[in-house]
Amino acid sequence: MRVLLTGIAGFAGSHLAELLVREPEVELHGVVHRHDRRIAHLAGQLALHRGDLRNALWVSEVVEAVRPDYALHLAAWSDVGGSWQQPWTTYELNIQCQLNLLEALRRWQPTCRTLVVSSNEIYGLVEPADLPIDEETPFRPNSPYGVSKITQDMMALQYFNGHQLPTIRARSFNHLGPGQADDFAASAFARQIVEIERGQREPVVRVGNLSAERDFTDVRDVVRAYWMLVQHGEAGLCYNIGSGAPRSIRWLLETLLELTPAQITVEVDPARLRPSDVPRSFCDNQRLVHATGWQPAIDLRATLHDLLEGWRRQLR
Repeated sequence: MRVLLTGIAGFAGSHLAELLVREPEVELHGVVHRHDRRIAHLAGQLALHRGDLRNALWVSEVVEAVRPDYALHLAAWSDVGGSWQQPWTTYELNIQCQLNLLEALRRWQPTCRTLVVSSNEIYGLVEPADLPIDEETPFRPNSPYGVSKITQDMMALQYFNGHQLPTIRARSFNHLGPGQADDFAASAFARQIVEIERGQREPVVRVGNLSAERDFTDVRDVVRAYWMLVQHGEAGLCYNIGSGAPRSIRWLLETLLELTPAQITVEVDPARLRPSDVPRSFCDNQRLVHATGWQPAIDLRATLHDLLEGWRRQLR
């Protein structure tokens, strides 16, 4: 069973790689663009293909060589806040890379079951009456990132409708865990806390909007859902991936502060506030549960502990 995983060295991709190398029937092929430090410990257990997914010829050559049975497309620009500063880069990376991959699969392996990872950001400006968000909730994107992920989602549907490529769309809600970049709230808090523990900064954590509530899930549970969906999801359909329960950003921060012996104060940093924000967002995950039996297995307190420990190792 050949599996092609793009974005294998990214946050979610590296956790998915750890899951897949334990699958006895899987021959894992990963696409990596720059560094591979997150998967260096897996050397020898997978085949890496180094290149740029924006290069259509290179992508075609990789797909022709691998001929995957399953493809999981995780490579993407994933910084929602940063998409305001670099909208064109966001569109280029998220749209062009996926187009090249789907074209190559259509040409060389049209029966490959392909998971495209979209995002809860496609739902955008959610109204209270929309909650919990199911797969029929209207798109109201409120960031360039959200627009790019709608395009990825609809492109996958078009390749199913127009070319019968068996695509499945995963609409992931917020996920966190060890190895996450500090562009994201919980990881930014954790890094600051560890730097305070080490005496590398003053004992102040700088934050954005703490009142927003989001649907958080451990990344290791999310990638398990990806693997279950690409095998058992219905081609042509989209699936929300999330816990179904909202937590506030404040809860994340307070839980992290409980996990450190350091005495820390909190200050709002205007630079961390987004131009637009949704007060509350969480999903209805029943379509995913019915298709796969998936349930989140890792308690978020354990997730936040592991996130702190990850930064302690990295900054040691």
